[in-house]
Amino acid sequence: MDRTTLTLHLLLGASTLGLGLPTQADMLQGSKASLELRNFYMNRDFRQHDAPQAKAEEWAQGLLLRYESGFTEGDLGIGVDAMGLLGLKLDSGAGRSGTQLLKQDRQTRRAEDEYSELGLTAKLKLSQTLLRLGTLQPRLPTVSANDARLLPQTFRGIHLNSKELTGLTLDAGHLTQVNQRNSSDNENMTVSNGSAGGIGARSSKSSNAFNFAGISYQWSEHLSTGYHYGELQDLYRQHIVFASHLLPLGPQQWLKTEVRGARANDAGYSTIDNGAYGAMMNYRYGAHGIGLAFQRMSGDTGYAYIAGSDPFLFNYVQFGDFANRDERSWQLRYDFDFVGLGIPGLTFMTRYLSGDNIDLGANKPEGKEWERDTDIAYAFQSGPLKNLGVRWRNATVRASHFGNDLDDNRLIVSYTLSLW
Repeated sequence: MDRTTLTLHLLLGASTLGLGLPTQADMLQGSKASLELRNFYMNRDFRQHDAPQAKAEEWAQGLLLRYESGFTEGDLGIGVDAMGLLGLKLDSGAGRSGTQLLKQDRQTRRAEDEYSELGLTAKLKLSQTLLRLGTLQPRLPTVSANDARLLPQTFRGIHLNSKELTGLTLDAGHLTQVNQRNSSDNENMTVSNGSAGGIGARSSKSSNAFNFAGISYQWSEHLSTGYHYGELQDLYRQHIVFASHLLPLGPQQWLKTEVRGARANDAGYSTIDNGAYGAMMNYRYGAHGIGLAFQRMSGDTGYAYIAGSDPFLFNYVQFGDFANRDERSWQLRYDFDFVGLGIPGLTFMTRYLSGDNIDLGANKPEGKEWERDTDIAYAFQSGPLKNLGVRWRNATVRASHFGNDLDDNRLIVSYTLSLW
């Protein structure tokens, strides 16, 4: 039986039989399981005259089964988590693939009919320290798994998280491989960085070792700071610092300020040299939110991060990361929660970002880009449709002297069934 068939049987068994587990698992306390059905339509319309294809348009169905056990009794608790992922093609075609919703055939570049992944994670818990080994989805400044398509990106490795002292969080670990969001294969990791005009890290090397460590401290209810280190072996080393402060201004009113700084250098086989600095202020009053961010790149290359993952940047948004060599960018954002109008579950977001001063190389004009995003989402709060969510995401992207001009639309319908 191949992995796809096994994954399908696991998902169907969970939904039709109530995910009956072996006696050993039934003995564990605090376990939970869910099945998410994620229907995803995406249309990316390329607007520049020299685009290699007119558009990328695909429609797919995802099934995401997640199980989290509790821990055995005793000082050292033992548990196991499991994840089964299955992606099914509903619509694609020659000249329309490439949305990263579906796995592509390496030779024909056509979307495959299905792809899948099985992930198991062993976990050990001692007091307030948790060790996880196996399939991981880290959410850290140095490495953050991406979940912006049909199925999420996952990693293989080990992650230690400790919260033994009040307010202090320690993280350390080692990753060996990555499974991208449109793949069923675990592979070595590569580096991604702003490379507008071909100016970026010059290395075709991949790595099977990413080491990370970090410390963060919650000084008070309103102030937190942190430092994280990451090294993609033979490619780059990166140091990240950050601070966040929340200032209450009155009933239903606050101001949040965040600052971030990062420095990355070559670790042997790349030309990585980047400094990244940013700040963001978010003001909230009742159902309204206004955000303003500024981000600046320096050095010989853009911001470095594991390809396919989410970079720790304020201006990393639906399409762009605004992290090219020497780029300066700003963002203006507005949020509204319709609970203020008596419609809980309905939210709206829009933002505009502009970047300039992009170094495209000697004797080339300055690169510029802008992006406008809109996000409207509704989650049913009660009744037979509770846990059903509908989201529409739109982006308009334009660039000068590099990159793609495009209009991007995504319609996502998801339903999560709690199995217990």
